[in-house]
Parts: sequence; structure tokens; C-alpha cells
Amino acid sequence: MKKIYHSLQFVTELDETHPVAQRLLTLSEIDQVLMLEGMLKELLAPMIQPTLDELNEGNSYATLKVAK
Repeated sequence: MKKIYHSLQFVTELDETHPVAQRLLTLSEIDQVLMLEGMLKELLAPMIQPTLDELNEGNSYATLKVAK
């Protein structure tokens, strides 16, 4: 099966005066992105799965999924 990877782009805005934001900012940019993307997948994917199931119902040639 052929797969086409595409993505939405999210932006996290931080209050740099908040202690949790300050700790996040001590991580490398790669680690910041990995952590935030992991959180989005963990929290958001289960919430949108029913919508994906509805979109994919009866499809004949393509299935939309959240990539792991």
C-alpha cells in the first residue's frame, strides 16, 4: 500500500516567565518539538478518531490515519 505523509502545523506559544515554560525552553529545539508532538498525538489522536472513522466509512481508495 502506498502512503502519503502530510501534516498540519501547530504552534505552541509560551509565557517565558512561567517556570514550566522556562524548563521546556532549557531543552534542545529538537527535544521541545518531540515532546510537544508526542503530547499532541497522545491527547488529540483519541479525540479525533471517531471523526476519522466517520470520514473513512465506506471509502474505496484512501484511508486517513494519524501516523505514529
